[in-house]
Amino acid sequence: MDSIQPGSLASLSGAEKDELMQQVKQEIAVANAQELLTKMTEKCFKKCVLKPGTSLDSSEQKCVAMCMDRYMDSFNVVTRAYSGRLQKERNRM
Repeated sequence: MDSIQPGSLASLSGAEKDELMQQVKQEIAVANAQELLTKMTEKCFKKCVLKPGTSLDSSEQKCVAMCMDRYMDSFNVVTRAYSGRLQKERNRM
C-alpha cells in the first residue's frame, strides 16, 4: 500500500475511504492470522517435539495435531468472548 501523506485522507471520497478501510482491515486480519499460526506452531512444536529430527514420528504428529486443535478452540472461545464484550459496549453507547 502506498504511504499516505498528512491531509490526503480529507481529499478522498466516501467510497475511497471505505475501500481504504477495507484494505486496512484485510491487512490486519492477515497479520493476525500469520501471528496466530506462528505462535501456535512455536508452542505446539516446543510442547510435542522433544528431539527434533528429519521427520515427526506418529506420536509427535498426533500431539501436534491435538495441540493445534486445542489452541484453535481456545482462540475461538477468547475471540467470541471479546467480540461479545465489544458488542455490549457498542450497545451501551
